[in-house]
Amino acid sequence: MAKKTSIPVATSEPSKLKRKVASKPKSASKKEVKKKEPKEEEVLKETPATEGKLKKEQTDEKLEFSNEQKLVALYNLQQIDSQVDKIRIIRGELPLEVQDLEDEIAGLETRVDNYIQETVMIEKSMLEKKNAIKESQTLIKRYEEQQMNVRNNREYDSLTKEIEFQNLEIQLSEKRIKEFQGTHEIKKVEIDRLQSVLEERRGDLDVKKNELDDIITETEKEENELISRSEKNQNYIEERLLTAYSRIRKNARNGLAVVQIERDACGGCFNKIPPQHQLDIRMHKKIIVCEYCGRILVDDGIVNYVK
Repeated sequence: MAKKTSIPVATSEPSKLKRKVASKPKSASKKEVKKKEPKEEEVLKETPATEGKLKKEQTDEKLEFSNEQKLVALYNLQQIDSQVDKIRIIRGELPLEVQDLEDEIAGLETRVDNYIQETVMIEKSMLEKKNAIKESQTLIKRYEEQQMNVRNNREYDSLTKEIEFQNLEIQLSEKRIKEFQGTHEIKKVEIDRLQSVLEERRGDLDVKKNELDDIITETEKEENELISRSEKNQNYIEERLLTAYSRIRKNARNGLAVVQIERDACGGCFNKIPPQHQLDIRMHKKIIVCEYCGRILVDDGIVNYVK
């Protein structure tokens, strides 16, 4: 018998080939991948939204200021706002007085209108009662005529009761008319009084408005200039500090949110400031507030620079 010759099966080589074939697309050159992927700068240039974002980031970088510059801007803003407060103090209580007079006049006008409507209703009720009296008188005459033609005492008594009832209705209507007349006179007197008071208040309002208009015309230009300066100065202060400044200024009685150190004490509440805090304030490395009143503290260097 011939010996069987075993043919070796090549198992490893095809698997190697398969691996090579599978790995070929993965082993693409880095240069080709770089050519296919667009650069990040090109993508940013293509979209207008990213352009706006880049511009915003650039402007934000431009608006970064040091703590010393922030303190200068805050103190300068405080000085401008204080001048605006002085102008408004000159007006005094006039705006409030004008508002109070306007409210009082509106209230008086409403009361006068209500009284007039009540008098109209009273006059209408009086007219109704007068008409009722006329009707009762007409019925009484008719009943009296019927009494002349009655056939028995029963009819006569019935007509007599009707006449008495109508007489009572007349008396009641006359009583109501007298009451209405009294109320009507009281209302008319009150209307006349309120109208005289109303005329006086209108005269006072005209005087106060003229005074207020004169003061406003004198100070309006200066106030508008200061307000525009204040708004421009707010652009140099970040929103967080501006919010804190507005909150402190609103809570302070004198409207001072940024104060100077005077005789080693806070210029707002006049409490003593520790030497270490004074040194930190002079270093201008951070914004420091008074631990008693919460106002922002600045030293003489900031004050002299602003002045």
